[in-house]
Amino acid sequence: MADERQLIVGLGNPGPRYAGTRHNAGFFVVELLAERIGGRFKAHKGRVDVVEGRLEGVPAVLAKPKSYMNGSGGPVVAVSRFYKIAVEQITVVHDDLDLPFGTLRLKRGGGDGGHNGLRSMTSALGSKDYARVRLGIGRPPGRQDPADYVLREFTPGERKDLPLLVDRAADAVEVLLARGLEAAQNEFND
Repeated sequence: MADERQLIVGLGNPGPRYAGTRHNAGFFVVELLAERIGGRFKAHKGRVDVVEGRLEGVPAVLAKPKSYMNGSGGPVVAVSRFYKIAVEQITVVHDDLDLPFGTLRLKRGGGDGGHNGLRSMTSALGSKDYARVRLGIGRPPGRQDPADYVLREFTPGERKDLPLLVDRAADAVEVLLARGLEAAQNEFND
C-alpha cells in the first residue's frame, strides 16, 4: 500500500456561507492534513482543490471538491483519473448524521445513508469500494429537517470539542494509510 498514491477526499460545500457548517466536517480534516504536510490547496482542473504530499511516508493527494455536496462525484472522478488512482485507494472523509456527535468510525464500502455526497461519489465512481472516515454530527433536535441541520453551524459546545474530533479523524486517516483499515478501525472506531 505504501507505494501506491492515495486520494483523500474531504466532503463539504464551497464558499463562506457554508464554511463552519456540519456538512463541512470532511473539509476540516483534509485542511488539517494539508497543514501537517506543509501544503496549501491549489486549484486543479476538474473543479477540485488539491495538495500533494506524503502522509506517514505514503504518497497522497488531498482533495476538496469545489462543487456542492450533491455534485461531489464528478470532481472526485476527474482527480482520481488524472492521478491514476483506483477506487480502492480512495478515502472519503465526511459528516455522518447517524453517529452521535464526536463519534468516529472507519469502514470500506456500504450504502450512502442518505448522504448526498456519498451518493454522488458512488454513482460517479461506479463503485462503493472506497474507504470512509465518518465523523459523527448527531441527529437534528426535535423535528428539524436533516437537510437544514447539516447546513447549520455547530453549537458553541460542539465547536469547543470539534478540534479534538478533527484531530482524531486526521490521525485515523494517517493510520489507515500507514497500517491499513483494520488497524485504523481497531484504534479509532468508537
